[in-house]
Formats: sequence, C-alpha cells, structure tokens
Amino acid sequence: MTPEAPLIEVRLARDSRDLMASQRLRYRVFVEELGGDGPMVDHARRLEADEFDPVYDHLILVDPAREAEGIDYVVGAYRLLTSERAAEFGRFYCDTEYDLAPLRASGRRLLELGRSCIAAEQRGGAGMLLLWNGLADYVLARGIEVLFGVASFHGTDVAALKMPLSWLHHHHLAPEAMRPRALADHFQAMDLVPAEALDRRQALAGMPNLIKAYLRLGGFVGEGAYIDRAFNTTDVLLLMDTTAMSEKHRDFYARRFEARS
Repeated sequence: MTPEAPLIEVRLARDSRDLMASQRLRYRVFVEELGGDGPMVDHARRLEADEFDPVYDHLILVDPAREAEGIDYVVGAYRLLTSERAAEFGRFYCDTEYDLAPLRASGRRLLELGRSCIAAEQRGGAGMLLLWNGLADYVLARGIEVLFGVASFHGTDVAALKMPLSWLHHHHLAPEAMRPRALADHFQAMDLVPAEALDRRQALAGMPNLIKAYLRLGGFVGEGAYIDRAFNTTDVLLLMDTTAMSEKHRDFYARRFEARS
C-alpha cells in the first residue's frame, strides 16, 4: 500500500520560484485583503516584495497538489533573518520602525521574524502550527536565543485599538534592559486605558491570533506602537526570550530537538 502524499509541506524556500510564490501569497494577504502597499509591490504580477527579500530565509507552507500548476502553491509564509546576516546586510527590517539598540547590546543570538501570513483557506487549521514547528527546527539548529518582529493590527484608528494596546502595555511590556522603542516619527503610546479599567475579554477579542500566540509562549512587547499608514496597520514589536519560556513550551522545543536527533 502506497502512503498518501502529505497535504501540506513546510520547508525553506529553495529558489526564485519558491520566493515568487511566497510573494504572491503575501500580495493576496497584505495588499488585497489588508490594503497595504509599498515601493516595490508589483501590482501587475501581484507580488508583494521589498529590498529585504534576498537577505531573508523564507519558511513556507507548500500545497504539493498546486506546485506543478503555477506559482500559487505557497499557502503559508514567514521571513527569518539571523543577527549575523542582518549585520552583513547592515540592518534589520524592524530598524525602520523601532530602536533595536537594547537587543543588539544584549550580545545574544537574534532572529527577526516577519511577513507571517496564511492563505484564507488554511486559517483555522493546522497551517500556523506547521509553521511554528518549522520555526522550532530553525531556532534549534542555529542556537537562537531571542526572537523578535513586528506584528500588526489592521487599520490605524488607535481609538478602536485602545483596549488591546493598553492590555499589552500594562501586562506584557518587555524588561527595560531589552525593550525596543517605536521611532518618534510614528510613535503611538499604548497606555491609552488605565490598568484598573481594562477589560480582559474585550482586549483579547481585539488582538490578532499571531500576537496571542506569542503571548502564550511568554512573549513581550516593545515600548509604543508604530503607525504604518502605507500598510494600513498599527504595529507592535513582539519579542521572545527562548530561555524564559514556560516549562511547557521549553518541553515542546526539546521534543522537537529529540525528534531531529
């Protein structure tokens, strides 16, 4: 009996075709769904691209059934940039939104995460878990100590986001020694609601799933949000110290490592 082919595969992009397929998914999510734009977005070919793409590793979810049909076979994506490669390139993507001096001064091995997205038809299933499994392999193989990246709320109406932003500020602010701060030109304070007036249910209901996933893993946020009008988002910087994870999630990473040994 021949085993069935996997429905979805997770791997690093191998070539320019994989990268283009990832950019096509990003266009569907960030441009068509969320109304974003940028100087290198190719509307004619429906590709969301920027100058960082050649420097990053691209973790992708692939639908093998679509791979021979065209370039719409990537159904999930994550961009990954180690501190070593960022040093060679000269900067992280997040340098355009946050002062990362505290992270650089830590001397620890950093990994920037970005452009996380899942195709609409894969949401609510195992797609995000598969991406996180692939990320766990990547982190373990490279001895990464701190993960960070921006995550976005849709829209720039801060009044509509005051409850989740305030919850993040009052309950999940990063330790001062490793706390990046949003750059002044787009800085938005997040302490918009006093701590005693917070409504936990309302705050979490208004929070994107990616942010809640980081928080469950013991993640923190930087100081202030960044208003990105080009992408029609309000961004927060998330960071996670892999040595400070809860025991439950350290065990998860340990099991991933044992499975690979």
